[in-house]
Amino acid sequence: MDLALTPELLLQAYANGIFPMAESRDDEDIFWLDPQRRGVFDLDGFHISRSLARRIRSGRFDISCDSDFEGVLDGCAEREETWISHRIRRLYLALHRRGHAHSIEVRHGGALVGGVYGVTLKGAFFGESMFSRETDASKVALAYLVDRLREGGFTLFDTQFLTPHLARLGAREITRAAYHARLAEALEKDADFNRQTRCPSPAELLARNAEARRRSAGDPAR
Repeated sequence: MDLALTPELLLQAYANGIFPMAESRDDEDIFWLDPQRRGVFDLDGFHISRSLARRIRSGRFDISCDSDFEGVLDGCAEREETWISHRIRRLYLALHRRGHAHSIEVRHGGALVGGVYGVTLKGAFFGESMFSRETDASKVALAYLVDRLREGGFTLFDTQFLTPHLARLGAREITRAAYHARLAEALEKDADFNRQTRCPSPAELLARNAEARRRSAGDPAR
């Protein structure tokens, strides 16, 4: 692997449908993936269960955006086995400084208890990782992230792989060819992660998500 890998080259990789991983935290080598099946969220189809809606309404969590990207990144890597190596960590911090990597933070009592982060490029958001130190904290982060992506004009939310956890929230799997077609369309769009200037209230979030799901259900093309 070229030791001169830069944030700019990393963005080119995303634009070509591939993403990086490492074998472990201390592995300086990076390998590249372009899976045959790709996980995606259709932004209008994000599923908020009754229990998750109650959690959001409870006001237990405080939500912010890009207030502690490094903390979210480290929270995601805080596990016995992680693909977020020291080298990958440095690259994503550099992308964040350039405005191409973003995070949603979930706090309780001032402590960071969950979050999600990923990379933006034109109309595409490439979800990288999430973590939770309290029940539902990562789900709440995803709900606020999806709302921000819809409001910002994004058309692709790439989850890389489909897990049972993501499937319950509405993610699905598509073929590599379908993914590359959707990626090409998204890269022709202009979107803005910061178009949403404040995190919505729980009531606003839930109302917008319900309206988006009604649009999705009423669209015969879906």
